[in-house]
Amino acid sequence: MNGKFKREISLLDLFLIGLGAIFGSAWLFAVSNVSSMAGPAGWISWLIGGLIILVLGFVYAELGSSLPRAGGIIRYPVYSHGPLVGYMISFITIIAYTSLIALEVVAVRQYATFWWPSLTIEGSDSPTFLGWFVQFLLLASFFFLNYGGVKAFVKFNTSISFIKYMVPILIIIILFMHFNEANFTIHGFAPFGVSGIQSAISAGGVIFAYLGLHPIVAAASEVKNPKKTIPDALILTIIASTVIYLLLQVSFMGSIPTNMLTNGWGNIHEEFSLPFKDIAIILGLGWLANLVAIDAIISPGGNGNIFMSTTSRLMYAWAKNGTFFKKFAAINNKTGVPQASLFLTFIMSVFWTLPFPSWNTLVNVCSVALILSYAIAPVSAAALRKNAQHVERPYRVRGMKIVAPLAFIFAAFIVYWAGWQTVSWILGVQFLMFLFYWVAKKRVPVQDVSFKQQLKSVWWMLAFYLGMMIVSYLGSFGGIGLLKYPFDLFSVGVVALLSFIWSQYTALPKAMIDYDDVEEEMTSSPVSKIADRKIGG
Repeated sequence: MNGKFKREISLLDLFLIGLGAIFGSAWLFAVSNVSSMAGPAGWISWLIGGLIILVLGFVYAELGSSLPRAGGIIRYPVYSHGPLVGYMISFITIIAYTSLIALEVVAVRQYATFWWPSLTIEGSDSPTFLGWFVQFLLLASFFFLNYGGVKAFVKFNTSISFIKYMVPILIIIILFMHFNEANFTIHGFAPFGVSGIQSAISAGGVIFAYLGLHPIVAAASEVKNPKKTIPDALILTIIASTVIYLLLQVSFMGSIPTNMLTNGWGNIHEEFSLPFKDIAIILGLGWLANLVAIDAIISPGGNGNIFMSTTSRLMYAWAKNGTFFKKFAAINNKTGVPQASLFLTFIMSVFWTLPFPSWNTLVNVCSVALILSYAIAPVSAAALRKNAQHVERPYRVRGMKIVAPLAFIFAAFIVYWAGWQTVSWILGVQFLMFLFYWVAKKRVPVQDVSFKQQLKSVWWMLAFYLGMMIVSYLGSFGGIGLLKYPFDLFSVGVVALLSFIWSQYTALPKAMIDYDDVEEEMTSSPVSKIADRKIGG
């Protein structure tokens, strides 16, 4: 079973994977949520979200091109700060991605109810038993598509890409033909103020819609010419998705019949729970409603397939880090797939469907968990500039000393905007995971980094979590409202900046870098392997 990864993914394949990961269920639901939270100013939420992800994308471009590793997003923190930090990030990332797979099949089922009402309990978003069984069959199909190897996965993703991307573009064109300029002034441009724009970024599904960069980096060991392909795919994906999201939001808000806005924007998400299908029906475009419903099955379905592949690589990376069972680091010699990790990914994604959640129930928690896993990238990238100077960087971010902390602060803003209830739950679980690691310290990997050094390298993270919980509790997003705008954002920025600075002083003295076995080795000079002596011993 100790096989090698196969380099079979081209730039076009990787771009379609990234764009496919972004255009899943979010674009089908988020525009009405954003309209209810921010009104006509909702497009600003998409623009801010796109800029934040672009900054993070630059960081990932450097990491992915210099250290192309399967599941690299949860191996980079191990390289820079040791196993304990990697363990903390691995747990939250796996939770995020397994729930994300479930979220995509939930979206498929909710839109399929358009033709098959018996899939969803009448008057709610929850599935019937039949609806849940359909979700299970979808997850099983993703499992088998990935089980045969990366080539079969790529062919399937490419084959459905045309429909996935052409339908949103067609929707934009048609809705602009029914555009009402009065919609953007009837109740003011920003009826819910700056806080509405901010809330929409996190709770409205904006940032969730953008979080499709990880599959590009997670597949690094299977990419042809990764040092050039990964940065190109990242930047192209972010720019293309931002433009399409902006146009989708504006065209939706502008095409709503003005008389439906008599009572304002606050209830738009209820009147348009399936926004593009609902607006098509109201405009008398039954053919477009049917086309949207078809794409609403294909897009999230394709996404679920992509994230099934991505999560199995992340599971492999966690095991490769040494803080998860070694069995899940095995690769099938014939297919080049970590099949044990793939199977566990399937089981966990099924688990997330058991409470019978709706799309809106899962999206907020999933968004915060995802952004926490993204937030570690600028920390690791900046630290690796110091403790892994020997690593070749084909794509080198200019001004990393400014870009990295700025990206980390942006990520902290998104976490804060999710609200106290979500923040307290997710960060509270992270503290519990730290305690589990402490209790099991006799079994954790210390052969390369001493437990003392691991603790030294993690305190900044715990301080960041604690600081975010305090500001969130005192803030105006689900907290007691003691901290008002802009003092709440200033406080978040201070907590994030101080934590980032601390993280740079507590990184490993020398990065611990490992390798993946691939069939086609890169021709560039390899980086040095793990130091012979124990770090921090």
